[in-house]
Amino acid sequence: MSEAKLPEGWALSILSKTISANGLISDGDWVESKDQDPNGSVRLIQLADIGDGDFRNKSQRFMTPESANALNCTFLKSGDVLIARMPEPLGRACLFPSVGQEAVTVVDICLIRTGEKAAISNKILTYWINSPVIRNLIAANASGTTRKRITRKKLEQFELPLPPLAEQKVIADKLDTLLAQLETTKARLDRIPQILKTFRQSVLAAAVSGKLTEEWRKVESYLNWNVIKLEKLIMASANGLSKRSGKDGEETTILRLADFKDAVRVYGNERTIKLNAKEVDKYSLANGDILVIRVNGSIDLAGKFIRYEKNEEIEGFCDHFIRLRLNQEKILPEYLIYVSNEGAGRQYLKSSLSTSAGQNTINQTSVKGLDVPLPPLKEQTEIVRRVEELFAFADNIEQKTNAALERVNNLTQSILAKAFRGELTAYWRAANPELISGDNSAEALLGKIKAERDTLKKQPKKKTAARKKA
Repeated sequence: MSEAKLPEGWALSILSKTISANGLISDGDWVESKDQDPNGSVRLIQLADIGDGDFRNKSQRFMTPESANALNCTFLKSGDVLIARMPEPLGRACLFPSVGQEAVTVVDICLIRTGEKAAISNKILTYWINSPVIRNLIAANASGTTRKRITRKKLEQFELPLPPLAEQKVIADKLDTLLAQLETTKARLDRIPQILKTFRQSVLAAAVSGKLTEEWRKVESYLNWNVIKLEKLIMASANGLSKRSGKDGEETTILRLADFKDAVRVYGNERTIKLNAKEVDKYSLANGDILVIRVNGSIDLAGKFIRYEKNEEIEGFCDHFIRLRLNQEKILPEYLIYVSNEGAGRQYLKSSLSTSAGQNTINQTSVKGLDVPLPPLKEQTEIVRRVEELFAFADNIEQKTNAALERVNNLTQSILAKAFRGELTAYWRAANPELISGDNSAEALLGKIKAERDTLKKQPKKKTAARKKA
């Protein structure tokens, strides 16, 4: 923002000149593991504690007062501005609220204490740092290859638009109100995915218990269901291909778990192996086959069922899967997925896992022992239709929720940008010219700070104690 475009009474100033003479801009302290003590009474504030406008109070690292003093640590004060010099996101800032005990911060957090008689309030400084303009400036000035960083020295030299102090309070109050309303909206939207997850689980539970089609069954005069072992519904089963390369035969795609995301096929990273005719016959997949995750480090994935949809080309499967070829005159693959991946079916499969060296494994015998509540094929078709219809409804709500969340996030940045340009307080400035001019202008405030600094420079330096306590 150029000076020509500044609102009346505002000024441009680098960050280091906006804080008072008794203020502070400093890196955090270099505290190594050997300096920490879980029984210490001094809290060590870390990057995980710094939210995008909020203090998250997540970390649990401590040190003793003796170690903090020996390292000449800077003790935090309530209201200090903390800026994360590493992602994510880079440059996020929050106010330190006090944590009920002495606290210091790690070196990757920049500490700014505006001090008494500063030209900028700690609230406005936090909002400015989190605004799109400064966040983009931070990104442009970051260094590093694997993890970007912003240095304190660069932060000190950033030029900020500076409103008069009275206007800063009005801006901060407006932002507090508007952003609190947005946070309330965002919190409500954030709850919707969990509500939809519970809804989907309830739909599947109703589907495999018969409640979803209870009225339909009465109209169609269908009898009650039977419970049958999965083994009686399978025509064939097999573990996948174990070899990782072949010398003879046709190049054939061998599916791995990496070729699926949330049980949906993804493309672009397939692995091919040469298979001879016998191997192709043994390991090829047919439409409607079920792939069971035979082994995986995650207990939430091992034993999960995936429905295979036929590709144009012949595809096989690796030994991380068990292939089930169903008798589709008795059971639909889609219906079996409902039974196996939720509720009692999923609990049975998880309880059948064996664990060794961090890997969870299930065998064919356990898979075939799954109890399947089995309705007639016509009712299975109706169940699948209803589940897909209800899931499509939930998916539509989720898409709208995600779009609304994106709009809320964009609106937050838009509001901060308007505040940064002075647009939120245009009417207030017109109504209160005496509060933004003369001695109340930002230029006057900066002049007073400069005069105070010049006076202090002429005074003899005092000896400082090792402990930099708040």
